[in-house]
Amino acid sequence: MDNIKDKIQKLRRELDRHSRLYYVYDAPEISDYDYDMLYRELLTLEAEHPELYDPASPTQRVGGRPLDKFDKVTHSRRMDSLTDVFSFDELGDFIQKSTAILPDATWSVEPKIDGLSVALTYEGGVLVRGATRGDGTVGEDVTQNIKTIFSIPLTLPEPLNITVRGEVYMPRAVFARLNAAREAAGQALLANPRNAAAGSLRQLDPKITASRALDIFIFNFQDGELWQDGTVPTTHDMTLDRLDELGFPVIRQRTVAATTEDIIAHIEQLGKWRDSLAFDIDGVVIKLDSLAGREVLGEGTNTPNWAVAYKFPPEEKQTKLLDITVAVGRTGVLTPAAELQPVRLAGTTVSRATLHNLEFIRERGIMIGDTVTVRKAGDIIPEVVCAHPEHRDGSERRFDLPERCPSCGEPVFYDAEEGAAARCTNSACPAQLSRAIEHFASKDAMNIDGLGPQIVELLLREGLIKDAADLYSLEVDQIANLERMGKKSAQNLIDAIERSKSAGLERLIYALGIRNIGEVAAAALAARYRTLDACMNAARDELCALEDFGEITADCVVNYFSHPQNIELCRRLAAAGLLTESVAAPSGDKFAGLTFVLTGTLPTMTRDEAEAKIKAVGGKCTGSVSKKTSYVVAGESAGSKLTKAQSLGVPVIDEAELLRMLSN
Repeated sequence: MDNIKDKIQKLRRELDRHSRLYYVYDAPEISDYDYDMLYRELLTLEAEHPELYDPASPTQRVGGRPLDKFDKVTHSRRMDSLTDVFSFDELGDFIQKSTAILPDATWSVEPKIDGLSVALTYEGGVLVRGATRGDGTVGEDVTQNIKTIFSIPLTLPEPLNITVRGEVYMPRAVFARLNAAREAAGQALLANPRNAAAGSLRQLDPKITASRALDIFIFNFQDGELWQDGTVPTTHDMTLDRLDELGFPVIRQRTVAATTEDIIAHIEQLGKWRDSLAFDIDGVVIKLDSLAGREVLGEGTNTPNWAVAYKFPPEEKQTKLLDITVAVGRTGVLTPAAELQPVRLAGTTVSRATLHNLEFIRERGIMIGDTVTVRKAGDIIPEVVCAHPEHRDGSERRFDLPERCPSCGEPVFYDAEEGAAARCTNSACPAQLSRAIEHFASKDAMNIDGLGPQIVELLLREGLIKDAADLYSLEVDQIANLERMGKKSAQNLIDAIERSKSAGLERLIYALGIRNIGEVAAAALAARYRTLDACMNAARDELCALEDFGEITADCVVNYFSHPQNIELCRRLAAAGLLTESVAAPSGDKFAGLTFVLTGTLPTMTRDEAEAKIKAVGGKCTGSVSKKTSYVVAGESAGSKLTKAQSLGVPVIDEAELLRMLSN
């Protein structure tokens, strides 16, 4: 028995060593086949001797069962966020104020990985817990999912009790493969690697997380002891070198600088390297290197005084405008889109960008064949910024909107109310029908997971549906026979359609796609009228009196419910068993008159759950930040909405503060 135990321990040590060489140091010593054979041998021995089970074994990386929920974790040391600076002048001011107190200060300058912050805790050299940052004080226990990241050591070479902090990210190549697979399956594409990493790490089934091939960089020593002999580190750089010795993946593209000029030089160098890195970065972190000096500068309320994050400006690239195509939206609006020579931009490859409308194209003098500058609005939506006439060679040509709808061939109407908008008024237009059903199934509407554009097109092409109501009469066998579908996929889609029946009136109104009725207006209608029948019979004057409504919005509602085909659609949806009443009425008016915007990943609730709590006490939730916003609730990986709130002076709170406001 001792021989078996020794054999198993030897295999575990050997596999751990080869994992670190492969995933951390990119220097494998054996082939994938040889590794797999060692792994299979260990797996067999452990199955034959369950009494020798060890949660730190390499075979336990993907062995956890699906969870019902994530437990809360209180961090031993608060995981603060950083103050952002957006210019070298702001950065210079920060350095100057710090060196006025610490004249000999040096600074660690390192890439800011665009991912999800986590804390890893080891006891006796064994990984015992992985937790998300959450609100900085309380996070979520994601230990099973953390173990699926092969670059994270399950055991350390020394029996240390330590907590380290790192950033989980999705490599660019993995993100590209994942989106390609989602597109083939007709699923919505993920916006960027950061969101993909956050969603993958918070999967309740660790096997799904494992399939996403996440990675991590450790960037801070948080708590405990780094050396058994009691050695105390004096600098941040020293802690990173020690973490490297212990087998943690640490960032290589870092330096220690003594002057503002040297810091800026490394920031500019990182900006040049940005496209060639295997991972996304959205800025550069500048930290005081001296640990004793950090005690002198101290901590702010939520951010340390000894560090800042320099955020890169929105990335812009030049590329070729190969063509301009026209898409027909669900309300019939014709929208020109730029077909571009593919260019890498803010974490993804962009080959298409919005041009908004004809007026936008004319104002900027854009011609087909131009060299254009593109960027991502809010780091998400690609858009054309301007054209560069100086690069023209005479082959460029002017663009005009078509006189007939490119989908159905009917004449195009130019809407005077919407300025430059052109619209197809044919309600039976195939493009409008397709977009309308896609909107109906979208996350913020009926949330029918798996019903993406390609599946909608297939269902329409095969004549299985003609409108949204037909979705509720689909059968598994009908879908299973479609191209690239199968029995399991078909059953999953039918289950998602069935679940959508209980979405409630607010989502249903939004899903109908009534012109000018967004989520806020749909919520106002549902709150006032409580049933779909009452909404259908609402008087124009009553609608005009609603908050967030005006004459145009009221006219759109009255006009929609005046058409027999729309009334019939609503009747059929009700007959199919959809909930046509409000799910819940506000239980109070504590938040009456307050408007909230939710951004980032909250530690203990989904954004939908937080939104429901806010609405339950009379508050409103919108998707964009303005001067009228009362509060922005920011979670992990909050992006451009947080930045805009800070620039407008809108109060920013975390989940814990929101819960306190709800309970007070």
